[in-house]
Amino acid sequence: MPRIIPIRDLKKTSELSEMCSNAKEPVFITKNGYGDMVIMSMETYERIMFKNEVYSKLSEAEASIRNGDVMDGFKSLKATREKYGVSKLF
Repeated sequence: MPRIIPIRDLKKTSELSEMCSNAKEPVFITKNGYGDMVIMSMETYERIMFKNEVYSKLSEAEASIRNGDVMDGFKSLKATREKYGVSKLF
């Protein structure tokens, strides 16, 4: 469940920092009863950014497949091995 706190609680910096670390999700800040800001720990931010990057790459890969921009995996590995002089691992 998301944490929602009023903007006046931003004065309690150490408590807010601990809340963000323990929440493992963004904390929503309200001003006059309306959403105003979102804060989060670095760990939460990095996790969210990592997920966004993965989803972005998956979306690009799916678009490539739809457009037919694909190559046979075995042929691709063979070409890469030949290019870099790598023998089969097994």
